[in-house]
Amino acid sequence: MAMLAQNSGRGSLATLQQFVRKPRESPEFCELCGVQLSGHHSHLLELDNRRIICACEPCSILFVDNARQPYRRIPRDVRRLPDFTMDNPEWDSLLIPIKLAFFVNDSKAGRVVAQYPSPAGAMESSLDLEYWQAIVSRNPVLSEFAPDVEALLVNRVFDPPQYFRTPIDHCYRLVGTIRKHWRGLSGGSEVWKQIDRFFQDLNAISGGFRA
Repeated sequence: MAMLAQNSGRGSLATLQQFVRKPRESPEFCELCGVQLSGHHSHLLELDNRRIICACEPCSILFVDNARQPYRRIPRDVRRLPDFTMDNPEWDSLLIPIKLAFFVNDSKAGRVVAQYPSPAGAMESSLDLEYWQAIVSRNPVLSEFAPDVEALLVNRVFDPPQYFRTPIDHCYRLVGTIRKHWRGLSGGSEVWKQIDRFFQDLNAISGGFRA
């Protein structure tokens, strides 16, 4: 299977810059109507360029289950998938070069896209659908994910591995964290502390409201 790794483009870069944490005192505003937002607010995915934007509740509900609109509302729930099964040969067949990745059904591309974090941002890997369908057949929950806005987030750094049904903005937040804190060839101790903290937080909110 051929591997193609590339930067996800300007839209993804803007997304990553969004998720490098801003100072708490910096206010955020709805990018559609301009109203000031609270700490817990909705996100929308702009489908054409994969950009994530902040939105107030009245604006965000306009894009629920409306495939003809340019935006799609990102859900808020995170679900740990304790019964998810993926053995080492299946993981190796996907040819992901690191032990962190997320998989999302891209409606524009018409296929499942695999991405993984790197010091340069989100990298995309070609995905052999034959191998992927074998994984889906063992884990039918994958067919329930909302296209574009929900991802399977895989963490095989930990033992045992962890699998999450995750809103796409969490995946980009992880990529942004790694991009911000990576130092040198191995990343340095700080980036691994941040990765550990990210998954601690994700486990804490699994099954509940998004942080």
